[in-house]
Amino acid sequence: MLKIAALCLTAALLFAFFHYFSQFNRIVKERLSGRLWEMPARVYARPLELYPGKELDSGTLVQELEASLYLRVTRPADLDSPGKFLWDGNMFRIFCRPFKFEEGESEPRKIHVTLRSGKVDMLEQPDKGAFPELIHLDPVLIGSFYPTHREDRVIVRLRDVSPLLVKALLAVEDRQFYDHYGVNPVAILRAVITNIRKQHLSQGASTLTQQLAKNFFLTNEKTLKRKIDEMFMALALEWNYTKDQILEAYLNEVYMGQDGKRGIHGFGLAASFYFGKSLHNLQAEEIAVLVGLLKGPSLYDPRQNPDKAMKRRNTVLTTMAEQGLIRADAAKLAMEKPIELLKASPGGESKFPAYMDIVKRQLLQEYKEEDLRSEGLQIFTAFDPLIQSAAEKAVVSQIKAIESGRRLPVGKLEAAVVVTSTEGNEILAAIGGRNPEFYGFNRAADAKRPIGSLIKPAVYLTALQHPEQYSLITLLDDSLLQLRDEKNRLWTPQNYDRQYHGKVPLYLSLAHSYNAATVRLGMALGLKQVFETLQEMGFSREISPYPSSLLGTIEMSPLEVAQMYQTLASGGFFSPARAIRSVYTADGKALQRYPLTVRQNFEPGPVYLLNKILQSVVIEGTAASVLNVLPKKLGAAGKTGTTDDLKDSWFAGFTGDHLAVVWVGRDDNKSCGLTGSSGALQIWGETMAAIRNKPLDLPQPESVEWVVIDPKTGFRTDEVCDNAMAIPYIIGTAPKAFISCPKAAAAEKSKKEDKPVLKPSAIIRWLKELF
Repeated sequence: MLKIAALCLTAALLFAFFHYFSQFNRIVKERLSGRLWEMPARVYARPLELYPGKELDSGTLVQELEASLYLRVTRPADLDSPGKFLWDGNMFRIFCRPFKFEEGESEPRKIHVTLRSGKVDMLEQPDKGAFPELIHLDPVLIGSFYPTHREDRVIVRLRDVSPLLVKALLAVEDRQFYDHYGVNPVAILRAVITNIRKQHLSQGASTLTQQLAKNFFLTNEKTLKRKIDEMFMALALEWNYTKDQILEAYLNEVYMGQDGKRGIHGFGLAASFYFGKSLHNLQAEEIAVLVGLLKGPSLYDPRQNPDKAMKRRNTVLTTMAEQGLIRADAAKLAMEKPIELLKASPGGESKFPAYMDIVKRQLLQEYKEEDLRSEGLQIFTAFDPLIQSAAEKAVVSQIKAIESGRRLPVGKLEAAVVVTSTEGNEILAAIGGRNPEFYGFNRAADAKRPIGSLIKPAVYLTALQHPEQYSLITLLDDSLLQLRDEKNRLWTPQNYDRQYHGKVPLYLSLAHSYNAATVRLGMALGLKQVFETLQEMGFSREISPYPSSLLGTIEMSPLEVAQMYQTLASGGFFSPARAIRSVYTADGKALQRYPLTVRQNFEPGPVYLLNKILQSVVIEGTAASVLNVLPKKLGAAGKTGTTDDLKDSWFAGFTGDHLAVVWVGRDDNKSCGLTGSSGALQIWGETMAAIRNKPLDLPQPESVEWVVIDPKTGFRTDEVCDNAMAIPYIIGTAPKAFISCPKAAAAEKSKKEDKPVLKPSAIIRWLKELF
C-alpha cells in the first residue's frame, strides 16, 4: 500500500510539475516569439562637419565638443577612450566615438584638428598617417519618443560585448551559469537555510536566468509563490533557448538605474548613460561600476551615492582579480581611480521640448505614434545645439532685463523663437516660452498672434512687382486716412509717433514703418493682390479681406512668420520649413529622406529691391538699435512688428545664412508695453551676436541696374550733384529724362582741362552704403 501510495504521489507530483511547467512554457514562448522590447525613437542633432577651410574658432569647437558630451582632458595620457578631447594651442586631439551615419558606420578613432585664423587648417588621423578631407563627429542625442512604460534601452548583441564584462558579470552574479538548467539547487538550499534561521525571506538564490524571468514576466514582491513561478519560468527559458540567447536577453533587459521618468535598462544604455561610451570601449573600473549596480541600482547609483558606488565597484574589482579576470596590480590601480561620469546624461526628458514637438508633428504626417514609441527609429534633424543655446540664453537674460528695466510684472512676459537656415529653410532651433525647457504650450508653433508691421513687406513686394508704377523712390502719401471697417466703423490708421509725414519715398515708408502710407498703397494695389503675394511667400491659411489686415491684424505663429520671411531671405525661392533630414530603422536602413524642395515664387529683381529696404530698416530704420551689438558690415535685414496697445512685440530678420523670428508678449493678451524694437529685437540681436553669421551680401540680379537720380525732380542726373541718389531699378523702368547741375558742368570742364574731377556727393556715398 505504501509503495502504491508513493507511486501515486510521485505521479501526481510529476503531473502537477509538467502541468505547471507547460503553462509557463507556453507563456515564455508567446512572450519571446515576437518583438522582445519596445524601442523608443531617438532624435539626433546635425553632426559637426570638419573639413579644411571650414570657418571655426577654438571657442566654438570647445562648445561643440562639450555639447556632444565629450570630456576635456589635460594630458595626452588621459586621451585613452572615445568621448574625450585635449585642447593644445591651435590643435585639438579628439578621440571620436563610433556612430552609424547615413553613409556608413564610423569606428572609434583619434583625430587631430589644427585651426588657424578662424578656420580648419588641417585634419589628421595620426594612427593611420592619413589626412581625411571630411570628418563627422557623432551627433548629440537631443531626445526620444518613449513607450508608455518609459523603459529605455540600447540593444546589444553578445558578440559586440567585451568578454571581460561577460566574465565579470558571471563571476559576481552566477558563476555556474553555463552548468545549471536555470536554477541552482545548491544555492537554493543555502538560501532556504538562511531564510529559516532569520524567519523571513532575506536571501535569494536567483540565477541570471531566474533574474531574467523575473524582469520579463513577474513582479519584485518577495513571496514563496513568486519564487516558485520564477523557477518554473527559468526552466522554461532554458528549455527553449540557448545559454548565449539567455545571456544576451539579460544584458538588454536588466534594470540599471533611473533618469527622471525614464528607466535605464540593459548594459548598452547604461554604458552610454553613465560614461558616454559603447560597451566594447569600457575600462575595467567602468565595467565594475555597471556590474556593481545590479545589486541595487538606486543604492549604488554613482551620481546619487558616489561613496557607496565606489565601495561596490572596488568589491567587484576584487572579485575580478580573485577569479583571474584581471591582474591584482591592475585591480589595485583601478581602485585608485575616481569614477568619471558624464556631466549630464544623454537622452532622457528632452531639454528642447519646442523643437521636439516640431519634429514629432513632421513625423506624424507619415508615421503612426505607436511606431515612434516602439520601433527604435533613428531620426536625424537639422538641430544646431550652439544656436539653440544662444537663443535660450538670450531669451532668459533679455526677458529678465526687460521686466526689471521697465518694471513690468515678473513672470508675465512670454517669448518664442524660431531660427532657420536661409538656404534650405531647415529649422535649426526653437524655443516655446520664457523657460525653454518647460513642457507645455509651444508658442513657437502654436501661439498665433497679430503680426503687426511684419506683414508690410508683402504689401511693398506687391508694389515692386509693378516696376513701371513703383520704384524705391516713388512718393507715397502718408497723411490722414479714414476708412470703414468690416463693421462699418470709422477706422483711422495712425503711425507709432502719432505724426503724419506727407509725401515720403517708398523705401523710407517701409524702413520707418509708416502705417497711413502703407494702407493707401495696399488699397491702391488691391487686397486680393497683396494677399496672393502673402500666400506665395508661404502663408497657407485663409485671410479675411479687410483693410486692417494691411497693418497685420492677421494672426500667425513664429514658425509661420519664419516660413514667410524665408522666401525673402532666399531671393524669392520658396522651400517648406523642415526639421528632419532623414529617418532610419533601428538597424540602420533608410526609411525616409527629406530632400530640399525649391519653387521660385517671385522674380529676383523685386525681391532684391525689397531686401535692400529691409537692410535699411536695420541701418537707419526702426531696428537700427541692433547695431549696438551687431557689426554694420553684417548687412542684416529685417522688420519690426508692433500690434495695437503694445500687445505683441515682433522682429523677423536674417543674415547671409540664418533667419530668426522672435515674439514677445503675454498669454493673457494684455499689453506688454513693448514695441518690436524694445522687446523682440533685443532677443534677436543677442542671439545673432552669439553665433557665427555670414554677412548678407545680396547678389544683384541681371534684371537690376543702378541709376543716379535727382530726388527733387525724379530725373537722372550726374553723381557729383549735391542731391544725387544712386537707386536700383528694374532695367528699363528708370526715368529717361536727364537734369544737370553746376557741379556737373565744372566736372566736365575739369576733365577737359586735365584737372582733378569732383568726387561724388555725400548723399551718393550714403545711399550706396545704405543700398
